Amino acid sequence: MASNGHQRDDESIDEDETPTKQPRSDREMPGCFRNEPDNEAASPAGRATSQRQTSNSTARLRSDSVKKTRPPFPWFGMDIGGTLSIRRYLTSNIAYGKTGIRDVHLELQDLTLCGRKGNLHFIRFPTHDLPAFLQMARSKHFSSLHTTLCATGGGAYKFEADFRTMADLQLHKLDELDCLIRGVLYIDSVVSSGPSECYYFENPTDPERCIQKPYTLENPYPLLLVNIGSGVSILAVYSETNYKRVTGTSLGGGTFLGLCCLLTGCSSFEEALEMASEGESTKVDKLVRDIYGGDYERFGLPGWAVASSFGNMVSKEKRETVSKEDLARATLVSITNNIGSITRMCALNENIERVVFVGNFLRVNTLSMKLLAYAMDYWSKGQLKALFLQHEGYFGAVGALLELLHPS
Repeated sequence: MASNGHQRDDESIDEDETPTKQPRSDREMPGCFRNEPDNEAASPAGRATSQRQTSNSTARLRSDSVKKTRPPFPWFGMDIGGTLSIRRYLTSNIAYGKTGIRDVHLELQDLTLCGRKGNLHFIRFPTHDLPAFLQMARSKHFSSLHTTLCATGGGAYKFEADFRTMADLQLHKLDELDCLIRGVLYIDSVVSSGPSECYYFENPTDPERCIQKPYTLENPYPLLLVNIGSGVSILAVYSETNYKRVTGTSLGGGTFLGLCCLLTGCSSFEEALEMASEGESTKVDKLVRDIYGGDYERFGLPGWAVASSFGNMVSKEKRETVSKEDLARATLVSITNNIGSITRMCALNENIERVVFVGNFLRVNTLSMKLLAYAMDYWSKGQLKALFLQHEGYFGAVGALLELLHPS
């Protein structure tokens, strides 16, 4: 049993060092001595004693080998994109400076990695506050614990020199899509208690009947993975190592926040979402019924569908009646509808029925999740279900940490 991340001498090491919720039994360990046909003449007691001695010796050698090769504590994986995300193995703080936050509700407890048991914590910093993060890393003497950090995302390249000069840290740069997929599959595999990692919304447009329901990602392939960050990447995934980037769009979370800052004067993603939750997009957008007086029945377009995002804003009178909250809501709806439309076309072209949405744009953004859920279900006539994950935005950092502990 491990305490505070320190392994006791009698703690067993998982045979293949794969991160698991519980170590495998000795029967599953290839290092254990097994009965062979030419040993049948030996006495049962002798064979058992020999097995125990060989097993114990092999386990000690394996334990010593793991201890020598695993990196020193604490362990970090970093995803440096629009938002700096850190997945750290064992920590205690909740806040880090003025902008660093540990998402306590996402913590994964009692995981075993490389023979050590501890809790996985998820920490985020805004990328624009990277100098403050590097100053903290310098003041905490990170470089005395690690000479290299595994990092992914565009910022791993953009800020590599800053890490080296300001914090005396080297970055081992990793492909962000490789890390994303590896992280998604790992987290889904180890979450065995509490809320299901994967879920969907039933009745997403009915506030009284809308409920979040668990979804099991058994035999997940193929799946369409939609990563919504500052921009959007859409991946067709056929296995952990077989995937392709189908397409993407520059209109993502960064677009939403940038436009909201211009239109409303807000200064943060959370503030923009709060304003959007109180607005009414139909005052800003031109709907099908505004053009046809009702549904466009020939092509099955309902009157409530958006015909032109921000289309009502060509009228001076209507511009004078909308609020900042209405503008924020219309911006959110425009960005989300565009992502949903592109995703549906990709799913049809790739003949994939399972769609998983991830990324920091969805963090505390139930509005967009429900819009995506409804759009996928409605426009596909029930053939596509929008799936979401609890640890949205952290999967790249998860994959980076796994690379630190188990280099591919």
